[in-house]
Amino acid sequence: MLDPATTGTIVLVVLGSMLALGVHIGVALGLGGLLGMYLAISPETAWAQLATVPFSTTNSFTLAVIPLFILMGSLATQAGLTTDLYRAAHHWMGHLRGGLAMATTLASAAFGAASGSTVVNAAVFTRIAMPEMTKFGYDKRLSAGCIAASGTLASLIPPSILMVVYAVITEQSIGPLLIAGLVPGLLSAAVFMIGIYIRVRRNPALAPLSNIHVTRAERWRSLKGVWGISFLFVLVIGGIYTGWFAPTYAGAIGAFGAFLIVVGKGRFSGKTMVDTFKDAGVTTSVIFIIVIGGILFARFLAYTGLIDDISTALIALNLPGFAYLMAFAVTYLILGMLIDPIAIMVITLPVMFPIMIGVGYDPIWLGVISIKLAEISLMTPPVGLNVYVVRSASPVPITLEEVFAGVMPFVAMDVFTLSLLIAFPSIVTFLPALMR
Repeated sequence: MLDPATTGTIVLVVLGSMLALGVHIGVALGLGGLLGMYLAISPETAWAQLATVPFSTTNSFTLAVIPLFILMGSLATQAGLTTDLYRAAHHWMGHLRGGLAMATTLASAAFGAASGSTVVNAAVFTRIAMPEMTKFGYDKRLSAGCIAASGTLASLIPPSILMVVYAVITEQSIGPLLIAGLVPGLLSAAVFMIGIYIRVRRNPALAPLSNIHVTRAERWRSLKGVWGISFLFVLVIGGIYTGWFAPTYAGAIGAFGAFLIVVGKGRFSGKTMVDTFKDAGVTTSVIFIIVIGGILFARFLAYTGLIDDISTALIALNLPGFAYLMAFAVTYLILGMLIDPIAIMVITLPVMFPIMIGVGYDPIWLGVISIKLAEISLMTPPVGLNVYVVRSASPVPITLEEVFAGVMPFVAMDVFTLSLLIAFPSIVTFLPALMR
C-alpha cells in the first residue's frame, strides 16, 4: 500500500485529468476516492465502499428532503405561480425607472421560497421577464444580468437545496440552517434592487421609463396571484420554524401543497404530471450523483487521515481567524470558476469545515457564508452556471459575453452583501437563535 501523501498526489492528478477531459464531476470524485482507497488501504475497502455508499446515501432520511423540495418547485412552476408573481410585481413597480428589473428581482426572490433551485429560477424568469424588459427598451445586459443574479437568491431563501447539502456534509441540523438563510436572502434581494435603482438613475438609457398605466384596483387585484407562494412559504417555513414538523416532513407537505394548487388552478393533467415528475427526477439524480461521488472522495480523505493531517497543520499555523476565512473565500471563488456549487461544497467542506470550526466560527453562520460564496460562483466566468442558463433560455438574441458583462455589477453587489454578513454575523444567527 502507498503512503497517504503519495496516494493523495496521484488522486489529485487523476481527478484533475478527468475534469479536464470533461468527465462529470460526481463520477470524477467517486472514481478518485475509490482509487485512493484502493491504493492507500486495500482493494477490498474500495469495493466495499462502492457497494454500500450509493445505497446508504440515497436511502438517507435527511437527503429525502432534496427531491421533495425539487418536486415542490416543479409543481409550483406547473401551477403558474411564477407568472402570477411577476404580474403582481410588474403592476406595483413597472412604472418606476428600472421597475421591471426590480420587479424581476422581487418575483424571483419570492419564487425562491418554492423552488429552492437557482437554475429553475433563472430559466423560468428568463422566459417570462426577458421579452418584457426588451419590449420596453431595457438594455439587454442589464436585463440578463438581473435575471441571472436574481436566480441565485433561491440558494439562500428557504427551502434551499444547497443548504440541505451543506447540512448533510457537515452533519448539522437542517431546520436552523434553512431559517438562517431567510434574512440574508432578503437582504441580497434588497441590495440588488437598490443597486438597480442607482444604476438606472446614473444612466437612464439602461432602463427607459415604461409607459405602463395600471389602476389602483388592478394593483390590488394582482396580489391575488401571490396567495399560492405565500401559502407554500407559511406552510413549509412556518412549520419548520415553529417546530410543527421536521424539514423532511416539511418537504413532503410542501410538495403536496403545491400539488393541491395545481389541481385547484385547473392545471392538472396526466401528461403534465409525468413531465413534472420526470424533470424533478432528473434534477434529483444529477445532485445525488455529485453527493455520492463527494462522499466517496471524503471517505478516502478520512480513512487515510489526510483530513486530520491537513486540519492539524493549518490550525497549528495559528493565523488570525480572518486569514482562514479569506483563504476559505478565495478557494470557493477560484473553484467557482471551474465547477458547480454542489461540487465545490462536497470537495471543500470535509477538509475546510473542521478548520473553520476549530478557529471559532459558528457552523450556521459559516453555512450561509458558504452559500453566499456559491451564489457568486454561479455568476463568475468561465463556468457561471446561471449565466449559461440565461443565455440558453433567452427568447431574445443575446451573446454569452453580453450576459457576463451584465452580471458583473451584480457580482459586486453580492460582494458588498457578503461583507455585511461577515461584519455583522447577527444578521445570520438571530433567527436560528430564537428556535432554541
